[in-house]
Amino acid sequence: MYTVRDYKTKKELKEAVAKGEKVTLYAPGMGKPKDNGIEYVEGPHYPKPHTWYAKVTMKDGVVIKVQ
Repeated sequence: MYTVRDYKTKKELKEAVAKGEKVTLYAPGMGKPKDNGIEYVEGPHYPKPHTWYAKVTMKDGVVIKVQ
């Protein structure tokens, strides 16, 4: 699972959510992210090696919390 924008670090993702940016997710291949609940994301996007992972809370299709 990825964020639509390619955040280079987990810190960038946390800062975007804290600023109130509308951060959404997508799942390459089959499936789709939950609109509400917990999801797990990784970054940066493939083919770059993943260097961070995060547990996020979704509400109405938008990330509202990053752990």
